Amino acid sequence: MEKENVIDNIKNIINELRPFLINDGGDVEFVKYEDNTVYIKVAGACSHCHLLDFTLKDLIERAIIEEIPEVKKVVNLDD
Repeated sequence: MEKENVIDNIKNIINELRPFLINDGGDVEFVKYEDNTVYIKVAGACSHCHLLDFTLKDLIERAIIEEIPEVKKVVNLDD
């Protein structure tokens, strides 16, 4: 899959997940995709939540990797 298509698919998945995070006072934003890694920025209440690792790995990363096999991991860019 071309990189532009991968990025569009990643953004679509993130947009599908955003309402769940917004409902809990958080948000997530796509930053970049390179070397099979998606870089995101988690904001709001989610950025300091004790469940951030769970949210990142079990929700966001799993959803993206299931749909886009080229992606190997998702990394949150902290402030």
